[in-house]
Amino acid sequence: MSTNLPNNLDAFWMPFTANRSFKKNPRIISAAKDMHYTSHDGRQIIDGTSGLWCCNAGHAREPIVSAIQNAALTLDYAPPFQFGHPDAFKLATRIVELAPGDLNQVFFTNSGSEAVDTALKIALAYWRAKGEGQRTRFIGRERGYHGVGFGGISVGGIVSNRKTFGPMLNGVDHLPHTYNRSEQAFTKGEPEWGAHLADNLEQIIALHDASTIAAVIIEPMAGSTGVLPPPKGYLERLRSICDKHNILLIFDEVITGFGRLGSAFAANRYNVQPDMITFAKAVNSGTVPMGGVITRAKLYDALMTGPEHMVELFHGYTYSAHPLACAAALATLSLYKSEGLFEKAKGLENTWASAIMTLQNIPQVQDIRVVGLAAGIDLLPKDKPGISGFEAMEHSFNKADILIRITGDTIALSPPLIMDENHIGEIVDKVSQTIRAIY
Repeated sequence: MSTNLPNNLDAFWMPFTANRSFKKNPRIISAAKDMHYTSHDGRQIIDGTSGLWCCNAGHAREPIVSAIQNAALTLDYAPPFQFGHPDAFKLATRIVELAPGDLNQVFFTNSGSEAVDTALKIALAYWRAKGEGQRTRFIGRERGYHGVGFGGISVGGIVSNRKTFGPMLNGVDHLPHTYNRSEQAFTKGEPEWGAHLADNLEQIIALHDASTIAAVIIEPMAGSTGVLPPPKGYLERLRSICDKHNILLIFDEVITGFGRLGSAFAANRYNVQPDMITFAKAVNSGTVPMGGVITRAKLYDALMTGPEHMVELFHGYTYSAHPLACAAALATLSLYKSEGLFEKAKGLENTWASAIMTLQNIPQVQDIRVVGLAAGIDLLPKDKPGISGFEAMEHSFNKADILIRITGDTIALSPPLIMDENHIGEIVDKVSQTIRAIY
C-alpha cells in the first residue's frame, strides 16, 4: 500500500521531534498491523518499540478494534464527574486484580504525564488528611522520566526536560541514578552491583527530615533514559527505608506495566509493593489515550471522610475513564490473558537477551542493558552528542525497515509482546545493519 505525502507539513508542531530536519525528509507512517507499520511508500517496517512502549498486544488487533467501534456506537462519551458508566468500574476491577497486595483503587487519567501529577497530588492530599500537611517534599531520581507535566519534570531527572522551563516545583530532591558502566557493562537482567545506592535515600532524609517528605517516586526500570534495570535488592531497600520513615513509595510503571518485564507490573516481578503505581501506554495497547494511578486502600480510605455529598479529592479530567478508552482496555486485558502474553514475554526473555547481546561484537557498541523484553544499546558518540543516535534512527527507518527509539546516542528497543523468535532475529539483524552503516 502506498499513500501520498501530505501537501503541507507546516502547521503541525511535532512533539519531541527535530521539526526542521523531519520536514525536509519526513518519515510518514500510514498503516499498522500486528508486528509491522506500513510507510507511506508501502514498505513494511517492523516495530522494534511497540510504538512508544505502548502497543504491547501489537497493532490493529481485531478484538480491540471491535470494542472501540462498538463503544463509539453505544456510548461515545459520559461525564466522569458525579456520573459513571459500566466499563469504568469493570476496568478498575480488572486492573486491581492484576496489581499486588492491597492496591485496590484506580483513578483514571489520559496519559502517563497526567498519572504522575495525579499521584503526586494524591500523596499531598493523603498527608493533609492525616494531619501531616507539612509533608510536601518529593524525592525523584537522576535520569528518571515522569512525563512532561510540571510535577513530572520536577521529580524527573532528564536534564533537557528541566533546563528549558525554569524553576520547577519547590522542595524536590533526587536520588542518584543506578547506572555504572564500569561495574555493570553488558549485563543481562538486573545487575549485581548497585543495591547500596538506595542508601542515599537515608542521607536525603537526614538532610530534609522525614516529617517533610511526602513521597519517593521512581521507575522500577528507567526506560526513557535508555533502559536501566534495577540492581538486585535495590527496590527492596528503597521500600524498607520508606517504611522506616513512613514515606510513600510510588512506582512509575507507565513503561513497565502490562507485560514488558514478563509480569503485569514490575512490582509483581520484584515482589515489592509500592503505595501507588502509575500506568498508561499498554493498558489498551496504545489505541485510545488512557492512564491512571492504582493506590493502596489506606490512601483512599484516608480521604473518604467529611460530609458524604462533598467531593473528597478535588481533582480529575474531562476524559477520565473515557468510554472508548475503557472498552479498548477491557478488550486488551482480555487479549493479554487469552494469549498468555505476559507469560510469553517471560518465556522469551532469555532468547531476547542472548540475541541482543550478540551486538556487543560491533566495535562501536559501548554497552548493552537488557531486561524483560526491553534493551538499551549505547553507541559510540560522534563529534556532537546525539548524532550517532539520530543517524541510527534515520537509517533504520529509511534503509533497514525497522522502527527504533533513540535517546541521545542510545538505541532503545521494546517490541510488541506478540513477537516470536523469528522476529527477534529480524530485529537484531536490522539493528546490526543500522549500526554498522552509520560508522
